[in-house]
Amino acid sequence: MIPKTGEGKKAVGGGTKMTYSSIKWIDCDKNVVRLPIATINCLLLGPGTSLTHEAVKVMAAANCSVCWAEEDSLLFYAAGITPTADSRNLRRQMQLATDKKKSIEVARRMFARRLPPEELKGKSLKEMMGMEGYRMRQFYEEKAQEYGVGWKGRRYVPGKFEMGDITNQVLTSTNAALYSILCSAVHSMGYSPHIGFIHSGSPLPFIYDLADLYKEDLCVDLAFSLTIGNGGQIQPAEGIQRLS
Repeated sequence: MIPKTGEGKKAVGGGTKMTYSSIKWIDCDKNVVRLPIATINCLLLGPGTSLTHEAVKVMAAANCSVCWAEEDSLLFYAAGITPTADSRNLRRQMQLATDKKKSIEVARRMFARRLPPEELKGKSLKEMMGMEGYRMRQFYEEKAQEYGVGWKGRRYVPGKFEMGDITNQVLTSTNAALYSILCSAVHSMGYSPHIGFIHSGSPLPFIYDLADLYKEDLCVDLAFSLTIGNGGQIQPAEGIQRLS
């Protein structure tokens, strides 16, 4: 997987000979770089990028998928999957998710990265989710005390970002960025963001499953630490409610 093209750069169709398995990348200074699509798993396209029909044909023939994302992949918009793409990972994901015993075992392994494995034995999914919810509430309280930040709980109302306190605003922003990065990664590896093992009834359950593995280190501590030195309001990224 390669980084997305930067703002003001274009990806256009390359030569007509399919043996090249490459496309041309033209930047704003008209410098041309040939991208070896045959060796790339997924191409991330950022703002200002345009893509020709011929380029898509070459990419499809080489089984290179495409993701449209914001700067630094902090928002994820869409993905294009080739019809000849290898579905091995997706099939495996579906096999595990549709088997109740295997599905709960996958969930148990995810929870075991945050909870003592011996406490998870024999527990149902609902019980494990309850244990994790209690642990996270305690974790929020500990971080609030560590940084001396007032904390009344995790709150987010879709479409009303500004109603949250600064800590909740940072949490919402960092969570949305994490979801976006994970969307790009999941699509590029041939998995589905819509087939989860813990979360359900939401647009991106697998993304939320994975995000919970990283939020403590990447989002929560950052939110409380930034609250200390931030005296103003956090501005929401455009379309943040899309992924929150």
